[in-house]
Amino acid sequence: MGSILPWGRTYHGRMGNIRLRRAYEAPDGGYRVLVDRLWPRGLAKADAEFDDWAKDAAPSTELRVWHNRQAGRFDEFRQRYLHELEDGPAAAGGERLRALVAEHPDVVLVYASRDTEHNHALVLRDFLTGP
Repeated sequence: MGSILPWGRTYHGRMGNIRLRRAYEAPDGGYRVLVDRLWPRGLAKADAEFDDWAKDAAPSTELRVWHNRQAGRFDEFRQRYLHELEDGPAAAGGERLRALVAEHPDVVLVYASRDTEHNHALVLRDFLTGP
């Protein structure tokens, strides 16, 4: 089995390659899935190169507002979001994403957050690659 790189960018595992990329970075291949509930600010839909939009797998509005990009809350955010993915409002979206990852050998989870170390895409990637 592969490993998660320290900076959380790529995972090579039994389900293929899962990468993370900001929505504002140029595409670099793969099956690109926007994983934000809201459309990225300032990005024209005509210019976006996404293959899918999994807003149903994103954190709930309540959880997103509670976290509010505060790095000190990230550990608790991670636990709450995993709960939403396992048995909450994001469960169906999470399972749909698992099916996409199984179907495509190279999946790119695209997110808009400026913080590359404390965002929901990291948690989602771990959820998708876990047991």
